[in-house]
Amino acid sequence: MQTVLSELRTAVVLTLLFALLLCGVYPLAVWAGAHTLFPSRANGSLVTDADGTVRGSVLLGQAFRSDRYFASRPSAAGSGYDAAASSGTNLGPTSQKLADSIKAAVAAYRAANHLAPDAPIPADAVTASASGLDPHISLANATLQAPRIARVRHLPLATVTQLIAAHTDPQDLGILGEPGVNVLLLNRALDGIK
Repeated sequence: MQTVLSELRTAVVLTLLFALLLCGVYPLAVWAGAHTLFPSRANGSLVTDADGTVRGSVLLGQAFRSDRYFASRPSAAGSGYDAAASSGTNLGPTSQKLADSIKAAVAAYRAANHLAPDAPIPADAVTASASGLDPHISLANATLQAPRIARVRHLPLATVTQLIAAHTDPQDLGILGEPGVNVLLLNRALDGIK
């Protein structure tokens, strides 16, 4: 009986010790380290106005409906860009519903950007990302939208092209993926032009 009580006491003490360390001390140390070393990233990489109003995060896409703004990648998350319902469409390559939605999206994209009926369209302009929250569009997508933005905002195309270049993130580690244009930051830079 003495052995059982001794082992039970050891088990309870170790359980409490590990609970304190792994559920309290360790998360607190990670939180403090992140806020000390990477304060912006630890708080969600939020984008704020001069008055402190939060306008979004550089990590999450959002809808821009006006012709004055670059359009984000389509979202299948909830009613669109809903982080609580993050997901893709889960439609397969043989799905007629997917084919029809892409065909409609291609036609709408060409019309919105005054493109020729046979102009090639980047895939990210008409398909949702896996999460439905992708904050980036391809460089090709941004380049196709640039003339519309320049026309609507009465800006030289070169100015819009320079903004695209300034808000293009390089490949990860210099080799992974493709360069991407952060739509939120690009649209905010457009709004900052006098």
